[in-house]
Amino acid sequence: MVVEPVIVALLLLAALFHATWNAILKSEGGDRLATFGVIMAMGVPMGAVLLPFLPPIQPEAWKYLATSVTIHLAYYYCLLKAYSYGDLSHTYPIARGLGPLLVALVSGRFLGEELRVQDIVGVLLLSGGLIALALPQRGAVQSGQRFGLATLFAVLTGLTIAGYLVADGLGVRAAGPDFAHRLSYIAWLNVIEGPWLLVLAFARRPQATWTYVRTRWPRAAGGGAIAHTGYGIAIYAMALGPLAHIAALRETSVLFGALLGTLVLGEAFGRRRIAAAAVIVAGLVLMNGPRLY
Repeated sequence: MVVEPVIVALLLLAALFHATWNAILKSEGGDRLATFGVIMAMGVPMGAVLLPFLPPIQPEAWKYLATSVTIHLAYYYCLLKAYSYGDLSHTYPIARGLGPLLVALVSGRFLGEELRVQDIVGVLLLSGGLIALALPQRGAVQSGQRFGLATLFAVLTGLTIAGYLVADGLGVRAAGPDFAHRLSYIAWLNVIEGPWLLVLAFARRPQATWTYVRTRWPRAAGGGAIAHTGYGIAIYAMALGPLAHIAALRETSVLFGALLGTLVLGEAFGRRRIAAAAVIVAGLVLMNGPRLY
């Protein structure tokens, strides 16, 4: 099954959105937990303003919604730890690239989706590109322990990404038969998962978090609007096409993230990482492309 061109365009936009808010989070020189908290909390008003005008989701969808929220909380923790130890251009490709690889491996079991030969080739390309992209730059001065911890938490982040993608893919399909029911699922997800990181930030550092919210909230709020819009697009697309292919196309954000890490944050990239990023994107595109034979 080939994804419609309009959905492809929307997913590319969602990928750019995702890389953008991750760059905002990584570039925050102050309290990253407070920044992340405000980004996620933006989902509460965005979802709440829609819910009065939307139908209730089907009862079957609630178990997937609860699973997704739980996995998202683990994802936030692992992502923050990965960014505290490593560069965006190192941790982001590992985390985002592992997601579609794992989704492709389990989607047949949960959704009955079968991998084509070109999908397998795409997975292999993606894996090889990830290994090359994750290696430290030649001559770079890095702590072995910090590099290892960054890689570990990036891998754990990838596992949680695969988990919540499968949960939300199943959930949005179970939510109801039309656009309104699917939008309702997205709105409920934003409302339920949104506040917890900000609550944690206030619990751990109340004065610092309040100061941040009062003085620097517009930047994080903008990142939140971008983040929730981008993931909302991705969730809706998962109701319209094969989950493994949607997940793969969404993760072209790997390339956007690596470029933002280099161009905006001044992180090292180099020729090898450029080639590795190209291989990753080639694998993702191949997985999502039409049958070649």
